[in-house]
Amino acid sequence: MNILLAEYTVSHDPALAPEGRAMLDVLTRSFTKIGYTVYTPEEGKNFAEEITRLGKICDEGLVIAPDHLLAGYTKKLEDVTRSIGCNSFSIAVCANKKRTGQILRSHGIDVPGEVESGKRIVKQISGCGAVGVRITDGPLEDGEFGQEYIEGEHFSISLIGSRVVGETCLYYTGSAPLFLALNRQDIRFGPDGTVSYHGGETPFLHPRKEEMFELASKAVTVLGCQGYVGIDLVVTPGRIVIVDVNPRPTTSIVGIAACMEEEIGQLILDASYGKAPASVHLNGHARFTADGKVTYDRC
Repeated sequence: MNILLAEYTVSHDPALAPEGRAMLDVLTRSFTKIGYTVYTPEEGKNFAEEITRLGKICDEGLVIAPDHLLAGYTKKLEDVTRSIGCNSFSIAVCANKKRTGQILRSHGIDVPGEVESGKRIVKQISGCGAVGVRITDGPLEDGEFGQEYIEGEHFSISLIGSRVVGETCLYYTGSAPLFLALNRQDIRFGPDGTVSYHGGETPFLHPRKEEMFELASKAVTVLGCQGYVGIDLVVTPGRIVIVDVNPRPTTSIVGIAACMEEEIGQLILDASYGKAPASVHLNGHARFTADGKVTYDRC
């Protein structure tokens, strides 16, 4: 069996390439271990053309790219082979951070309120992670919007959504997303207001973990996401707020894979056929940096 793992930043975005390489390496090792031959786009060549070329000789495929590019490249993959990631339509919705917040809010999910003036978090409507995110009371630039600043702890929920759209009659089961781990994020605020992501730790024990997962699971279901998804949250004594939905593998995958007995590749593959297990087994504790370096402690 052949699989295409198409990670965009490795050859097209030097700033994010170390993070992309770490995710790609984890997935490549995992799929190789379960018997797949892994194909990846050749560096320096047109990414879309490589997806089309290699996708035709692969049985499955998965694209990882910045959010504003992910839908288009995933559609390229869907046109030539079977995608085991989130579908391109849901990705396009999630890429619009403003629209995503409106949808989630309409379903009773707590998200940051939009703020047009004063001190606020400013981010790109179609951005990637913490890139370009800042606290400011200044004017917005083109393609940006403002949200209320929420003082709290920063976490992410990593989960895998079972097949919800596409090939529905064959594989849809109605199963809830598979919870992988709660991760604590290392988010830092610079003196100039810039927000930066420096990695995190997993798995993290928190008394409200089940509440966080239920909220993340609801968000994934509302948005129609499937495959590996990362949900970013801010938690305060009175609120659990979803601040971002990433319909793709995120950096936390490197820490989770270090702790998990199951193969992450097998889990993503099984979920795409509606056969994900009910739970996974994590042993020990991992810390990981933004560029994917992992320190693992076995309990």
